Amino acid sequence: MDERNTMPAWLTQPEDYTPPADKDRFVDKSILSFLGLLGRIRQQGRHEKDLLWVSPVFKILGVLLVIVLVSLSRSFPFLYGMLAVSAVLLALLPADDLKRVLKLSVAAALLTYLILLPSVLSGSRYSITMIPVKVLISLVHVGVLSYTTRWDHLIAALRRFHVPNLVIFIFDIMIKYIVMLGEYALQMLYALKLRSVGRNRHKYGSIGGVGGMLFVKSHELSREMYFAMECRGFDGEYPVNDKFRFTVYDAVYLVLLAVLVWIFILAQKAV
Repeated sequence: MDERNTMPAWLTQPEDYTPPADKDRFVDKSILSFLGLLGRIRQQGRHEKDLLWVSPVFKILGVLLVIVLVSLSRSFPFLYGMLAVSAVLLALLPADDLKRVLKLSVAAALLTYLILLPSVLSGSRYSITMIPVKVLISLVHVGVLSYTTRWDHLIAALRRFHVPNLVIFIFDIMIKYIVMLGEYALQMLYALKLRSVGRNRHKYGSIGGVGGMLFVKSHELSREMYFAMECRGFDGEYPVNDKFRFTVYDAVYLVLLAVLVWIFILAQKAV
C-alpha cells in the first residue's frame, strides 16, 4: 500500500486532553466589580421619574442641611431622632437599594468606630459615641439621595445652586466615561478569561495590560471629544434641560426642613 495514502497513526488516536486547573478568582472578581458598578449606574438611569416624589433640587438642599446640622450637633436626643428619620427613609427604598445603602453606611460607621477606639483609653468617650453615629446618618441620607434620583437629574439640579458650568460638565462626562470605559474593560476581561486555557502564570501581568489599555483608550477618547467639541464651537456653556416644577411634595418637604432646623436649635439650647 502506498504510504502517501495511509493515515498517520497519531490521527487515529483518541484525543484526550485535560488542561490543568487554574484559579480565576481575581479575574472573576474584577468582572463582577465592573458589572456591579455598571449595573448601579444603569439602574438609576432606567427610572422614568425620581423616587420619594421630591424635586432633586430640594433633595440636595435637604441632604446638605442634614449633614451640616448633624455635624454641628452635640445633642444625643437630636442624633437619635435623626437615626429614626434615617430608618424611615430606608424603609421607603426597595429591598436591594436598602441593602446597598445600609451595607455601605454601617461599614463606614464601624470603620470610624475602630479608628476612634484608642481614644477610650485616654478617657474620651464623647467622640466614639458621637462621630460614628454622625457618619452613619450622613451616609444614609447621601445613599438615599443617590438611589432615589437619576444621575442626569442630579447634575441638572446643580444649575439651581449656580455651580460653574465646568464642574457640571466634568461630572456629566465623568459618569458617561465610567460606563464607556467599564464596558471596554469588561470586553478585555472576557477575552482574557476565554483565552486563558489551562494554567496561565502571566495572568496578573495581563491584568496590568488591561489597565494600560484603559489608560490609552481614555486618552484617545478625551482627544476625540476635545476635537469634536472644538469643531462644534463649544464656548464653555453647558446647557442642561431642566424642567423645574414646584409641587405640593416640595412644599411639605421644605416645611419639614424648617421643623428640623427648629428642633436642632431647641436641642442645642438644652445641651
